[in-house]
Amino acid sequence: MSKGSPISPSLMATKSAGATKAPERADRTADQAVVAADLAAASPVLGPNNVVPPTVMTGSQAIVRSLEELGVDDIFGLPGGAILPTYDPLMASSMNHVLVRHEQGAGHAAQGYAMVTGRVGVCIATSGPGATNLVTAIMDAHMDSVPLVAITGQVSSGVIGTDAFQEADIVGITMPITKHSFLVTDPNDIPHVMAEAFHLASTGRPGPVLVDVAKDAQVGQMTFSWPPKIDLPGYRPVTRGHNKQVREAAKLIAAASKPVLYVGGGVIKAHAAAELLALAEATGAPVVTTLMAKGAFPDSHPQHMGMPGMHGTVSAVTALQQSDLLITLGARFDDRVTGVLKTFAPLAKVIHADIDPAEISKNRTADVPIVGSVKEIIPELTDAVRTQFEASGTPDLTTWWAFLNNLKETYPLGWTEPDDGLSAPQRVIERIGALTGPEGVYVAGVGQHQMWAAQFIKYERPHAWLNSGGAGTMGYAVPAAMGAKVGEPDRVVWAIDGDGCFQMTNQELATCAINKIPIKVAVINNSSLGMVRQWQTLFYEGRYSNTDLNTGHDTVRIPDFVKLGEAYGCAAFRCERDEDIDATIQKALEINDRPVVIDFVVSPNSMVWPMVPAGVSNDQIQVARNMTPEWEEED
Repeated sequence: MSKGSPISPSLMATKSAGATKAPERADRTADQAVVAADLAAASPVLGPNNVVPPTVMTGSQAIVRSLEELGVDDIFGLPGGAILPTYDPLMASSMNHVLVRHEQGAGHAAQGYAMVTGRVGVCIATSGPGATNLVTAIMDAHMDSVPLVAITGQVSSGVIGTDAFQEADIVGITMPITKHSFLVTDPNDIPHVMAEAFHLASTGRPGPVLVDVAKDAQVGQMTFSWPPKIDLPGYRPVTRGHNKQVREAAKLIAAASKPVLYVGGGVIKAHAAAELLALAEATGAPVVTTLMAKGAFPDSHPQHMGMPGMHGTVSAVTALQQSDLLITLGARFDDRVTGVLKTFAPLAKVIHADIDPAEISKNRTADVPIVGSVKEIIPELTDAVRTQFEASGTPDLTTWWAFLNNLKETYPLGWTEPDDGLSAPQRVIERIGALTGPEGVYVAGVGQHQMWAAQFIKYERPHAWLNSGGAGTMGYAVPAAMGAKVGEPDRVVWAIDGDGCFQMTNQELATCAINKIPIKVAVINNSSLGMVRQWQTLFYEGRYSNTDLNTGHDTVRIPDFVKLGEAYGCAAFRCERDEDIDATIQKALEINDRPVVIDFVVSPNSMVWPMVPAGVSNDQIQVARNMTPEWEEED
C-alpha cells in the first residue's frame, strides 16, 4: 500500500499552478488531516487519495498498485497466460485474492461482495475463454445494477485481430452489457483507466465496467503516480431532483385517495432504506417492494403489502392495480411486475424517481418525472409532502386501507401440504429464515426456490437478500454467497439453491473450503427443474420434457449431494422428514469452521402461488390453480 499523503486532484491543480509554498510540516500537521479529508471526500477517485510521486514500474505493477490505492481489499479470480504478468506482483500485495474454480464463480462472487458491502466488487481473468466465462456474471450485474469491475488479460496489442491464441474481442462482446469497456494497450493509461472504471461502476446507476489489458501493456514500463485525473466527457450523473418536480409530486400525493409506494432495487443501491421509511410513515401510503427491493422496507411493518409481480402477494398486486397514484422509487416497470403493460395500474398517475433518465417513461409514461438519486430525492419529497399536508390537509386513506387490509387477511401467503409424503419446500425455507433471523444473508438461485425464499423469509433490513433478478442466472447462489461471506464474515450466509442451479457452480465449494469461507448451502431438492416443471404442469398438460434431474427421492441420486459436499471438504447432511428440519438447520448453524451442504429432499409437486400467468393482466392473479380472488368487496 502507498505510504503517500492524502491529496485531491483539485489541490494538485493548485500546486501545479504555482501556489505559495506551504508552511513547514511541523506547523501544519493538525490542519492537514482535516483539509486532506475534505479534499479526498470531494475527489471522484475512490480510496484515500494518497499522493504517490512518479515511480517507474511495469503495467502489471500499476494494475495492482491502482487497486490498492482505490481501497480494494478482496479480489476473486483465476490466472492464465495473458493475465499472468499481473498475478506475479499480486503475490506481494496486501489484498486478499480468492482463487475460484471457474471464472463465472469469480464474477458472481464479486457481485455478492458488492451487494452486501456497497463497495465495488472486483474479478479478474485471463483472455479468451477466461474472459468469456465472465460474461454471464457481467450481464447479470448489468441487469441488476451491481457495481463491478472485471479485469481481463488480452493478447499483445501487436497481434490483436489476427486470431492469436486465446484472443477474444471481450471489449466488443461486453460493450452492450457494461457501463463501459476499456481496452488498454499503453501501460501509462492504466492508473487513470482504473480510476475511471471504479468511478463509472460506483456512481450514477451502478453497473459493471470491463478493463481489458493487453499483455505487452502489462509487461511494459510506465511511470506511476497517484491520484490520476478522471476525464469522462459527458458523464455527469444527476443526483439531486428538480425542486419543482418534487413539489408537483407532493401535490399529487396530497390529492391521491389510493396511493402506493412502488419501491424498486434502486432504493437498495442508493442505501436509502431509512429515508424510505420516513417517507412511508409521512404519507401513510401502502408500500410494495419488488424482488430486487426486498428488505428496503421491513416486511413486518404494517404498511408493507409484500412483493408485487408474477409471484407477488395478492395485496401487493391488487394495490398497484387499484391505485390512483404510483410513487415509483428506483423501479423500472419490469415486465415481471407489470404483466401485460397496457393493463397495469390503469387508473394510476405516475411519479417516477430514478437516477437513470433512460428508465423514466421507458415503459410507463411518468406524469411527474424526477431524475436523481433516491437517496437525495426521498428526503426532499418527504419534506415537500409534510409542507403540502400542512397546507391542504392530510389525505384520508381509511377506505383504501380497509380494502387492502382485508386483502392481506383474506389472501395471506401459504402453501398446500404435499400428498406424496415428502416435505413442503416452503416449510424448509421458512424455517431457515426463522432459525437464522433477520441478521442473516440469504442468497437464492433461480426458480421456484428463489420465489419461496422471497416469500417465506422475513426481510427486515437491506442487503440481506441477494438474487439474480433481471437475468435469472442459474448457478448464481453458491458463488454469490461466497462473495457475500467474504464481504460480511460475521454474518450467517445461506445459499438457498435448487438441485438444478446447484449443479452449475458447486465447484466453488472447493474455494470455500480451502479459503475457510463457511457458507451454508440449502439444496431444495425436488429432483427437477422445478419452475420449468410447474409451467409444464400448468400449460403443457403435464408433459415433463427434460426436467427430471434424478437427484431426489426414489431416484438414482446422481449426484449424491451429501457425498459431493463431503468430497469438497464440507459438512454434509440429508433431511427427508419434516420432524428433522429444525434439528438439521440448527446443526448447520453450529458449524462455522467449514461450509455446510444440506440436501433437503422435498416434493416435486409443490408449486409457487400466487401466480400471474404470462401474457395476461395482473387482475387475473391466481391464488391456486384455476382460483382467482373475488373482487366484489372493492365495489
